[in-house]
Amino acid sequence: MDLKAHAETPLYTGLDHYAKSKTIHFDVPGHKKNPTSPLAEAFGERIALLDANSTKDLDMLSNPTGIIKRAEGLLADAYGADYAFMLVNGSTFGVITMIMSACGPKDKIIMPRNVHKSAINGIILSGALPVFIDPEIDPEYGITNGITYDSVKEALKENPDAKGIFLINPTYFGTVSDLKAIVKLAHRRGIPVLVDEAHGSHFPFHPDLPDSAMSLGADLSTVSIHKTGGSLTQTSALLLNKGLISKEKVRTIINLMQTTSASYLLLASLDLARKHLAINGKKIWGKLLPLCEKAKAEIGKIPGLSVISRDEYVNGKEIYDYDDTKIVVRVNELGLTGFEVYDLFKEKYQIQLELAETYVVLAIVGPGDTEENIALLVNAFKSLSQEYYGQRPPFNIPLAGFFERPKTVIAPRDAFYGVKKAVPIQEANGEISAESIMIYPPGIPLVIPGERITDDILKHYNFYLNQNCIIMNDDGNTELVKVLGE
Repeated sequence: MDLKAHAETPLYTGLDHYAKSKTIHFDVPGHKKNPTSPLAEAFGERIALLDANSTKDLDMLSNPTGIIKRAEGLLADAYGADYAFMLVNGSTFGVITMIMSACGPKDKIIMPRNVHKSAINGIILSGALPVFIDPEIDPEYGITNGITYDSVKEALKENPDAKGIFLINPTYFGTVSDLKAIVKLAHRRGIPVLVDEAHGSHFPFHPDLPDSAMSLGADLSTVSIHKTGGSLTQTSALLLNKGLISKEKVRTIINLMQTTSASYLLLASLDLARKHLAINGKKIWGKLLPLCEKAKAEIGKIPGLSVISRDEYVNGKEIYDYDDTKIVVRVNELGLTGFEVYDLFKEKYQIQLELAETYVVLAIVGPGDTEENIALLVNAFKSLSQEYYGQRPPFNIPLAGFFERPKTVIAPRDAFYGVKKAVPIQEANGEISAESIMIYPPGIPLVIPGERITDDILKHYNFYLNQNCIIMNDDGNTELVKVLGE
């Protein structure tokens, strides 16, 4: 990596020069940089000055030849990729683009069932057929982890005509599969590997973090730089290693769906975050990782709590490696669910956790965190233990079958476009779903179009409903579900 080159911010610098120009605007956007506009009054004149439209000076995201092209080149270098595409529609858009770049209608793609809803959307839009692999389940923490090399090998044996393999690196809870071995296996068969690396955008910037997908030879990966890299929310990047998928095809798919009026505020934030990560990333995580280790050691000593740490958790299989910036704490011994703790942290301690599951909560440490903030997190866990430990019996539910994969009856695309009817969800046992129902965060569907709704799925749905989780479907009416039928 050329650190001298990474001192540049070609996109942001170009935008800054443009903002300071005396240009009189008879183009869009409509606020015209006016310092008295409602936008400027609410967010500051600087925001209005930097909110620009594509011009010859500022380049065009759909066909970059100038400052955006230079910024994307630096982004690729920072991530060890051959090419990088700046995205303003989040990693959701990146995931969809990856699947559509590798697969067409009726093409098989191998993937774990605990994928984000964006992967299911990519399946629907491409018309591809998913071949699901069951992720490994941790019964102690009640979470899904990665997939094994052997499970991928078996799926390829049964589906030699597969056109792609889709992986998560890392999972929401920080676990990493043996990506290097899986990539080698796939490439021997000429099959591209696509990686949802939304929660791993920091991986390339410190040697004690897991290896990134690009460094291990993956063909495409999507990184949410806004999640752990410090850019503005909604910004992401799609990374490509040349070989099995051409950059021209990826660009074509991007331009099929991406806005032609990309926000330069978002793009500039990617440019600035890339510079910061490339130059200061090793120092940032060199400071944060010991703080995470210390916090986990302290939390692990608190009565009623246990915490995942890399040294103890990695098993070389479905947990091939682990991201220690994820603080996963098991709380059920306090007599509370993870969902209850999630709410209590916000209400009692003004701490916003990333997400909750039945037994655990997740806190993510990123470049904006401080030693003081992490200490407050630890102290909140201590306070919670003092209040609840020993006051209630441990919360336990049977986990056997809790994460059982629903049966796919018809292709997701066919179900999505099929004739639908709405039925009360409590009466939907046996019906074939025509929409995705998911818990957010993280956005992993309980059921997707084409899968049969079972009594177990309804039990899980009601459990999450009773925990006051955010339940998402097509239209927000959680009392009804769209199923196939007249």
